[in-house]
Amino acid sequence: MSLRSLIATGTKLWLDSIDPELVKKNRALGATGATSNPIIISDLIKTGRFDDLLSKLMETGKSDTEVAWELTDQLVRNAQQVFLPVWEETKGDNGYVSFELDPLLEDVKANIPHVDRVKGYIELGKKWAAGHKNRMIKVPATAAGLDALEALAAAGVTLNVTLIFSERQYKLARDAVWRGAQARVAGVKGLKSVYSIFVSRVDVYTEKKVPTLSPDAQGQTGIVNVKRLWRLNQSFWNDKNLPLQQEIIFASTGTKKPTDPPDKYVEALAGSDIQTNPPATNDAVEKLQKTYTRQVDQLPSKAILDDIDAKVDQKKMEETLMEEGTAKFADPQHALLKLIADKRAALAPAK
Repeated sequence: MSLRSLIATGTKLWLDSIDPELVKKNRALGATGATSNPIIISDLIKTGRFDDLLSKLMETGKSDTEVAWELTDQLVRNAQQVFLPVWEETKGDNGYVSFELDPLLEDVKANIPHVDRVKGYIELGKKWAAGHKNRMIKVPATAAGLDALEALAAAGVTLNVTLIFSERQYKLARDAVWRGAQARVAGVKGLKSVYSIFVSRVDVYTEKKVPTLSPDAQGQTGIVNVKRLWRLNQSFWNDKNLPLQQEIIFASTGTKKPTDPPDKYVEALAGSDIQTNPPATNDAVEKLQKTYTRQVDQLPSKAILDDIDAKVDQKKMEETLMEEGTAKFADPQHALLKLIADKRAALAPAK
């Protein structure tokens, strides 16, 4: 009931998982899209449910890296099949599954030159998008990721720009995608792009780094930040006359504080665009049996906004969260590759 009520406000519900069982379960609850990342793939491998598939992939002589990407590709394809009817019904406006490009392009230890990282994103984006109707290619709003967006958009790749925390990142991403779309041979009519703004991580940041915020403002910065970016996004695309919506994804919607209600961000952002919620958040929301109303265009009081604007340094916030976010981006891929190596040893036939 709760999730149907949320969807009735105008929110598109996506799942932060490509677990085949959870995809089917959440599709039945009204979810119309999904997203993947290395942590999700690792968690699925740990269940043991995919040991047979892993064994088959390993028997063909594939490396650990090749196995990781083959498995990811297959799981994303499976989820795409579930959501393809939504994509067809909405003529390409919904029903997508996001495929994250290689996070090791951002591995600090690898020290890959900027130009090579940009080239890597462009090549991989085209490769993993080829032949897919309802696959979004997820590119981070890092320096290299941002510099790859125009070429990817020009090539017709459907994009999910992720790891966005600030207005600066959002504008750079949006403008690059729009420039690229205008260079398309087929024109801009098929453009579909989304911009994933991370919400709860901002509130974790302010609690640690901006303790002087008033009690009313503390815990509201993530919501204020993303609502302002949502307004900017609405305003920018309003006069472009595109058949498909260019949307904000409200990401990182799971609460990080045990004292917060599980639907803190879900409720505050109800009414428009896309919420990509963790399975546990959707389960918790459904159990609440609540009726939701449109809140996405409602900002808190002027006193709260003034307090946030006076005390939260946007530049410092972006730099800190991007440093943390980039580490959280690359480290799980290393962990995934180690997990596959361990599985290879465990699944190897005894001699």
